[in-house]
Amino acid sequence: MTEPVVLALTAGEPAGIGPELCLQLATAAREQGIVVVASRALLADRASMLGLDISLHAWQPGDTVACGAGELSVLDIPGIVSLVAGRTDPANSQYVLDTLTRAADGCLEGVFDGMVTAPVHKGVINEAGIAFSGHTEFLQELCGVERVVMMLATEELRVALVTTHLPLKDVAAAITPQRLTQVTRILNQDLKTFFGIARPRILVAGLNPHAGEGGHLGREEIEVIEPTLAQLREEGIELTGPLPADTLFTPHWLENADAVLAMYHDQGLPVLKYQGFGRAVNITLGLPIVRTSVDHGTALDLAGTGTADAGSLHTAIRVGADMARCLREARPSAASDRQQD
Repeated sequence: MTEPVVLALTAGEPAGIGPELCLQLATAAREQGIVVVASRALLADRASMLGLDISLHAWQPGDTVACGAGELSVLDIPGIVSLVAGRTDPANSQYVLDTLTRAADGCLEGVFDGMVTAPVHKGVINEAGIAFSGHTEFLQELCGVERVVMMLATEELRVALVTTHLPLKDVAAAITPQRLTQVTRILNQDLKTFFGIARPRILVAGLNPHAGEGGHLGREEIEVIEPTLAQLREEGIELTGPLPADTLFTPHWLENADAVLAMYHDQGLPVLKYQGFGRAVNITLGLPIVRTSVDHGTALDLAGTGTADAGSLHTAIRVGADMARCLREARPSAASDRQQD
């Protein structure tokens, strides 16, 4: 019998909805093994606030994971200062990063099959004097990889990004042949490794309106994107494009595609979030571990009210577990392919 998947779940910003989303998981039995990596005192305090009767079992590697209704396994992380819902405290920032480090290290060591992250508050961490641009970059550095790729997905659509959190004025200069090549290779390989797609079909958006319209609306397609895609096709990657972004996201194109590669954040993600906000999952590709996350923020105004919707967290857990199973099957060949890249 195949061993069950065990995922680490970080509770995110203590003042946000992350802790109560974790607690909501314990209201029903679970198929996947979930270990919440967080302050046990924080979870107990929030459970009391919400009137939830949940047994928080202290967990260490090697212990059985609690999967029944009314119980939750917790890998206790010390160092939290404030437990107040809705009110951030920069003094909690190191604790938040410690939860991420412990979960990621556990994945690298094989203790966990993957990690799922509740939202953090980047601004508060930076207020504490800690340079932090997000989960993605933090895990990239921790895992020691050169490039990672942000991809959001719903049941019907996957959208990966060539550039992420850049001002629009800087996007064109950032789309270089090297970056586009790295991102496309990672996307193609990880669709195979984590999603079991033997030959991924990828649609690539152009940068400019109408994909440059033959150079009349910009030359990035002619000078950078098209030559790079031609070289990647010679490697056997199945790519269509560059296509105008305003018509790419239509059934005509999407019905024969496994993923879309957008050039920048607000080119691809508004479409995906309109189509499936609240049930989408944020996935980091290019890591040697599985990492998924919710598609929303900390929602400080909802913290402690018991009204937060755990739909995206359930999706992130389900997708993370599926990815972990695919990784188990593909691990030998995946390691070889990454070394070649």
